[in-house]
Amino acid sequence: MRRLWAGAEAGALGWGGVTAVAAATGISRTTIAAGLREQEADRATEGVSERGIRRRGGGRTSVTKQDPAVVQDLDRLVAPLTRGDPQSPLRWTCKSTRKLAAELQAQGHTIGERTVAHLLRGLNYSLQANRKTTEGASHPDRNAQFAHISQQTQAFQARGQPVVSVDTKKKELVGDYRNGGREWQPKGEPVAVRVHDFVDKDLGKAIPYGVYDVTTNTGWVSVGTDHDTAEFAVETLRRWWRQMGRAVYPQANELLLLADGGGSNGVHSRLWKTELQHLANETKLRISVCHLPPGTSKWNKIEHRMFAHITQNWRGRPLVSHEVVVNVIGSTTTQTGLQIHAELDTNQYPTGRKITDAELADVQIELSPFHGEWNYTIVPKAPLN
Repeated sequence: MRRLWAGAEAGALGWGGVTAVAAATGISRTTIAAGLREQEADRATEGVSERGIRRRGGGRTSVTKQDPAVVQDLDRLVAPLTRGDPQSPLRWTCKSTRKLAAELQAQGHTIGERTVAHLLRGLNYSLQANRKTTEGASHPDRNAQFAHISQQTQAFQARGQPVVSVDTKKKELVGDYRNGGREWQPKGEPVAVRVHDFVDKDLGKAIPYGVYDVTTNTGWVSVGTDHDTAEFAVETLRRWWRQMGRAVYPQANELLLLADGGGSNGVHSRLWKTELQHLANETKLRISVCHLPPGTSKWNKIEHRMFAHITQNWRGRPLVSHEVVVNVIGSTTTQTGLQIHAELDTNQYPTGRKITDAELADVQIELSPFHGEWNYTIVPKAPLN
């Protein structure tokens, strides 16, 4: 292209053009003259796009013509089954172009890593990241449980009773740590954060437990500073009901909780059921619980209707204190009208608390005919006279 450009400039100048372009650019007169001849030849043909810049047959012979076996050997190295082949030299290594080139060279091929990358694209390979799609074995009643949850939700809403989705958001380090994402800052002035993500002994972690009202599109988040236990989860529900839920549903006598099957509100947690009994006694609410089937936690409504927007709101911003965490969560809004109240919970929630068989037997629980381990109701106890 440089040669053609110089020839075009020389041709435009006319007599003495070659000398003038050579003096101005430092390109040799021979190169400029060659470019001029090609320009003149192009005017007699259909142009450069048809004939090509380099003469036919010019340039280095391609690797695939010199060594046809290299493509087959490369494909064998990067095939999906390679890592399962006990004899494969790349079984336990990252398949980078450098290592692929080295292995091909060890097999007698003359090839570099750039050529390997070019050949991989020709073989329809590309750089791929992992994708979260495998959830493990699917429960046979998975769809039926989702249908049951939908039916219960609609029934509660039709009766004017609250339906909330609950879960714990990912724990966050508090301090000047790197937070994923980007935020607008003055050019060349990024926020400085720590290199290593070691827990600050004074600041600790932030544990956001959320309650999302499916009907009103509002949420409550308690930011804990101790441990994510069932006691902490139910205390968050208690605060939501006292300060938000009771005002919205003054006539409510029922409450439906949509929860994951594990964690602090898990199916098998004795403490979760015991603490819910205490809450039911205090509020006089029949508390029904529907757990999502195994391996489906990402479908919990709170995940994509509230937590996802919180993550977007604090992207690229170090969470330097618990106050920052609370304020950022509380200021999260969406175009669909999401509103969130957040507050700090500095109570202590020790782990390892054991619930005896006698304490569990004291829980007034009604199991649903359909998967009672997933669907049940905690009934408030009548006060003693």
